[in-house]
Amino acid sequence: MKFSIQSLYTWYRNSLRNPKYRWWVILGTLVYLVSPIDIAPDFIPIVGQIDDVFLLTLLVTEVSGLVIEGWKARKGDVGIETPNTPQGSTSTASTIDVDAVSVK
Repeated sequence: MKFSIQSLYTWYRNSLRNPKYRWWVILGTLVYLVSPIDIAPDFIPIVGQIDDVFLLTLLVTEVSGLVIEGWKARKGDVGIETPNTPQGSTSTASTIDVDAVSVK
């Protein structure tokens, strides 16, 4: 099996779909940002801040995703409005998320 950035990204996105892992990523990111141990020390001018900015972006993305999901669950958004449906009514169609596979 070859290692690639795409396979790492696919594993990361699939693991975050499980709420337990999402909380572990948020907790691990917070611990890393607070801890004095860094992969790239902050006293190195630009490189030292790149890992912190990346992890801060990851943290904001995951927390905002949780907030949006919680807000939608509390609001009760289960239907999707389509252009052909009257205002206020919802469609019973659901969205299916699939991974694309190239065929050669």
